[in-house]
Amino acid sequence: MTAITLTFPAGRFHATPWSRHVNEGAPEWPPSPWRLLRSFVAVWKRKLDDQLDEATVCTLLKKLSAPPVFHLPQAVPAHTRHYMPLYDGKRTLVFDSFLAIGKEEKILVAWSDVSLESEEAEALSLLLENLGFLGRAESWCSASFATEEEQQTLPLKLPRTCPLGDHEKMPDGCQAIRILCADPEEAFKNSAFFDITFKENSKGKRKETQKRTADEYSPDWHLCAETLWLHQKRWSQPPGSRWITYARPSDCFKPEPVRRKTLRKTQPQPQVLRFALDSAVLPSITDTIRIAENARRALMGLCGKLTEQNGIRGKSAILSGKSEEGERLTDHTHAYYLPTDEDDDGRLDHLTVYAQQGFGDAELRAAQKFLELRDRDREESGHPLRTLLLGWGLENEFHPGPLASSKIWLSATPYLATRYPKTRGKDKWLGTPADFLLEDLKQETARWSATHGIQPDAIAISPILDANGVFRLPAPSNPQGSPHPNRLLRPLQFHRFRQKRDDDGGRRLSGFFRIEFPEPTTGPIALGHSSHFGLGLFTPITL
Repeated sequence: MTAITLTFPAGRFHATPWSRHVNEGAPEWPPSPWRLLRSFVAVWKRKLDDQLDEATVCTLLKKLSAPPVFHLPQAVPAHTRHYMPLYDGKRTLVFDSFLAIGKEEKILVAWSDVSLESEEAEALSLLLENLGFLGRAESWCSASFATEEEQQTLPLKLPRTCPLGDHEKMPDGCQAIRILCADPEEAFKNSAFFDITFKENSKGKRKETQKRTADEYSPDWHLCAETLWLHQKRWSQPPGSRWITYARPSDCFKPEPVRRKTLRKTQPQPQVLRFALDSAVLPSITDTIRIAENARRALMGLCGKLTEQNGIRGKSAILSGKSEEGERLTDHTHAYYLPTDEDDDGRLDHLTVYAQQGFGDAELRAAQKFLELRDRDREESGHPLRTLLLGWGLENEFHPGPLASSKIWLSATPYLATRYPKTRGKDKWLGTPADFLLEDLKQETARWSATHGIQPDAIAISPILDANGVFRLPAPSNPQGSPHPNRLLRPLQFHRFRQKRDDDGGRRLSGFFRIEFPEPTTGPIALGHSSHFGLGLFTPITL
């Protein structure tokens, strides 16, 4: 017995059966043995001409001309439509039909009565190894000898498609189809490439002449005939081929239902959404809170439209940070919207949306439809801010920007105090505003470190001040980079008010700080007031 397996890594098999037009949308299933043998010849002549001799290949292909038995996985017919140009400047509509197959599904092709010699088996192994596609060029194919386990298990899993004898009854649940196979008696000849004519001379003797009607092939077999030549000669079928009736399961194109929710229960929900920002004029880092709020509003709106029922839009607690009753969530497991400048030019170029509890299906679908950040000022200036979804995944799968790991973290945006210093009473604050901010940040860092298994006493925090004792944005993290002019910004130059009436972020104390952990720590780290909107964001220093 000789058996091989075929897989299609792209999940598609493109092939049109002989005598059918491409616009009929009729898929070839299973792959015809005639097509398979022609593919072996193409691989041999293009890649292995100096390794395999014609005699070995000829005896091998003659043995494989016997009609094989197929064990086929489930396939689904599909098509795309294309307008192709014609010579007169017009266009014509062309159907590109194909079969959608699982990328890891295997087709078993078995010749039960064929046994190969060692040289023939080696030749077939080389041909299978170098077979890159089967059918049209986009039908990527991987082929190999079937293992003993596959020869035993695949027939039990996959339905059988086999040739029918002259008086054999059609099995129940099957349909008859014609498949083009090779005729071992004629496929390796070349008689169809000649026309024979007879002419009588004056003495009544007949003279036979031969005239070649096709280019000489290498090897000169009917199996190698050009399709264009066959059409020009109006052959109803290729010379050297034969039609064989097969019994194929009637439900071979019936799609199997997949319960998506059941499959996703075993997979953890993504915690990170990464976007790239694109515009002729990117926003300044001082607009961090505005970009974050616009991103939140856009994602909430898209998610609401996608989950709308009976005219009522759905609500996402992950994206909004509020419960179904409208109460503010305080566990900090909902979404952080973190715009970042990752090339140190003073302009925001990425957006990271992070939620510790993970995003559900509705939030992920909203992220896929999130293409633009709308802003009134940008609409008036004619510079729209577009977004591109780079990917999503778990927090340990992403390490760029605010998700990197480092021992030292510097402020990217001003840290806003979570409370006000008391100005009277027994708890009146007597120190400087910088000392108050430092104390407040230590309390926030202790809360954050408790959830990450880090001892608060081992964390060193220090303010970043200029020569005059004023908070200034630090220089770029790249030691070789030169500070951008915007890098001399003070906290007051950042937008710190949210777009809601009762927000008081602009009146709170704010500053820049340096945090050093005892061991490399993975972000994101966003602390203080409005930390879910990009303020109080720290970026890692990679040494």
